[in-house]
Amino acid sequence: MSSDFETVAATELHTATRGPQGEPNAPGQPHTMETQKPRSAGADAWRELRRKPLFWIGVAIAAVVVVMAAFPSLFTSADPTVCPLSRRMGGPSGEAIFGYDVQGCDVFAKAVYGTKNSVMIGGGAALLAGVVGMLLGLTAGFFGSWWDGIVSRIIDIVLGLPLLLAGIVFMKRVSNAGGGETARIVALIAILGLLGWTTAARVIRASVITAKQQDYVQAARMLGAGNGRIMWRHILPNAIAPFTVIITMALGAFIAAEATLSFLGVGLVPPSQSWGLAISEANPYKREDFVPLLVPSAFLALTVLAFIILGDTIREAFDPKLR
Repeated sequence: MSSDFETVAATELHTATRGPQGEPNAPGQPHTMETQKPRSAGADAWRELRRKPLFWIGVAIAAVVVVMAAFPSLFTSADPTVCPLSRRMGGPSGEAIFGYDVQGCDVFAKAVYGTKNSVMIGGGAALLAGVVGMLLGLTAGFFGSWWDGIVSRIIDIVLGLPLLLAGIVFMKRVSNAGGGETARIVALIAILGLLGWTTAARVIRASVITAKQQDYVQAARMLGAGNGRIMWRHILPNAIAPFTVIITMALGAFIAAEATLSFLGVGLVPPSQSWGLAISEANPYKREDFVPLLVPSAFLALTVLAFIILGDTIREAFDPKLR
């Protein structure tokens, strides 16, 4: 009986198998032992996310909101633009589960159809902010030097502009220039996106500065990889986790910002539909009937909460210290 170290070690392992020659599958022997492939950070995060009920709650709410924005007719058959005054302040009924507002419009239908513009503006602004923040943060962190200094000063300048105040000023200019619903939606996306990219840029810049010092980046450079390949294939995948968290939370913040601007009368205007408009129209009559104010407010609050929950759970999943 062989007593060398490799044979004893392999024999004592419960996963050891016999090689083609009948010998234990130990180091130095034929490699037939099944080995587990190492998981990536993304796989580890997904494994952690699957166990979190809060994550699935956020996903469920966000999914319902997205489907509602894309297919509002699945949730109500009422037309939010049909508002006969004969139904003014009507109570809940089989045709309108939350009743009618001061103009005779179906409260639930207005909230459902307002989802589209609110989510489209918030999502478009988050996408624009993500693209701008990623490009500037990635290049500033990777190249450093004078370009990093310029990007850092631009970030400081944009951070000095209050988002809502700047949005009010710019949207006033858009209102004076005229334009329909499409022009206002594009303007809101551009204003929110171009004023809200700074946090994403700072986060990804810090991640890139840390990642570019790692050994795998130096090895890729020694093997002849160019700057573009190093940035997109090696550094960005390892810096994307905190960036994803910031953009997910920003999506909820942009939806709330659009509702605020519309509530103040400088965002979307009737006959457009949005949660901010519905809240603005119901606010003066809240003492007579609070339901028309409560319903769009609940839609807005649940949507923002869903994206905040998603951002928090994703951050915890990617950060081992928070698990």
